[in-house]
Amino acid sequence: MEHGPELIGIAFIVLAALAGGVAMARLNQPAVVGYILAGAILGPGGLGVMESRESVQLLAELGVLMLLFLIGMELSLRGFRDVWKVALTATLGQIAVAMACMLGLGKLLGWPMPLAITLGFAVALSSTAVVVKMLEQLGELRTRVGQVTIGILIAQDLAVVPMILIVGSFGGERGPGLDALIKVVLSVALLVLLILYLSRRERLRLPFERLVGDHVDLTPLAGLAVCFGAAAISGLLGLSVAYGAFLAGLVIGNSNARTNMLRHAEPIQAVLLMVFFLSIGLLMDLTFLWNNLGTVLLLVLFVTILKTAVNVGLLGLLGEPWPRAFQAGVLLSQIGEFSFVLAALGLSVGVVEPEYHRLVVVVTVLSLVLAPIWQEVARRLHRITLLGITSGREVVRVMCSRETRAVRQWAQLCAYAAGAVAARAGARRPQRGRIEAGEATVSEESQR
Repeated sequence: MEHGPELIGIAFIVLAALAGGVAMARLNQPAVVGYILAGAILGPGGLGVMESRESVQLLAELGVLMLLFLIGMELSLRGFRDVWKVALTATLGQIAVAMACMLGLGKLLGWPMPLAITLGFAVALSSTAVVVKMLEQLGELRTRVGQVTIGILIAQDLAVVPMILIVGSFGGERGPGLDALIKVVLSVALLVLLILYLSRRERLRLPFERLVGDHVDLTPLAGLAVCFGAAAISGLLGLSVAYGAFLAGLVIGNSNARTNMLRHAEPIQAVLLMVFFLSIGLLMDLTFLWNNLGTVLLLVLFVTILKTAVNVGLLGLLGEPWPRAFQAGVLLSQIGEFSFVLAALGLSVGVVEPEYHRLVVVVTVLSLVLAPIWQEVARRLHRITLLGITSGREVVRVMCSRETRAVRQWAQLCAYAAGAVAARAGARRPQRGRIEAGEATVSEESQR
């Protein structure tokens, strides 16, 4: 039972993830990007420090359950009611457009319908972890832009559950049958009824709250037990384990135990979330990326621009002012973390081929990594549009003003340092000359 090399590899990976997360945080970027990059660089597709993905696979799956559990707990159903019409309509529009594009592309490329549907679901989702971080950096988390964006993310998180059920139902020998359709309908109906019930009454008082209380050891353990217990029950009933974890979080999030449970469960969730994004990086095949770099970059650019245009257009049609619709649309332009879950589920049930799974992973990783950059570029383009700039020189000046200023400051700093070094060297030369002259005088006198 010797696992020394594997443990050493895990230790290196975790240290690299910490370093990557700290580096991204210092650059005001989401820490999850650092986790992904660490896994990609040190994983099987990179330097090969960890050759096996199975070592962290189980923890990553637990991280998915914990992520859904925390999302359910953090859902503010009362706050969601203020923007629910805009959020639900925009989310349904996003899914419809993504599905139409993937089905059309699938028809051209000869894809089976389950594959096109799975890819459509994956493309439609945005990243809750990355978008919330960008909203915090922009100071827009409590504004109308933040409310609408968070509302759409909540609606997407709610849509993940039926998506998982639908993709999982493709695993039958004859595809999704009547029993699978009944399960999906009943699951969605239960979810809707539970949301309506919880949003129209006072907070629940759960039995274990009185038993556990504020005990620092038992509270996080109780949270894990509820999360994984509900997931196990859901799995035994033939439903998705993620569905049960999400429902458990939704119930606790609307109970008196919410604040205490969140405080104790968030550190566990942070660790498992790191493992989840780390495992995504481990799945990334850098050789595949290099061999298909043109195709991958083209897909990332196409998906980013398409999602931005669709989001901005939908929010504009729903009555949001143009600047607000533009900002929210840009924030939601990347592909989300649950796209990995759907792609992995499709791979496990035989819907997604390994080649397409690698493509989804690479495109999604690059989409997450480039999301903050695209957000900054889009903000500058928006500024150019508002100012009505048409001159090419002015467009370049506005687009590259910050970078130009940084380069100029760096050049000035280098010039100042070079000048200081030259001045110090010049000050030393006369002194050296005087010393040499003094030495010559002393030598002459000694000869006399």
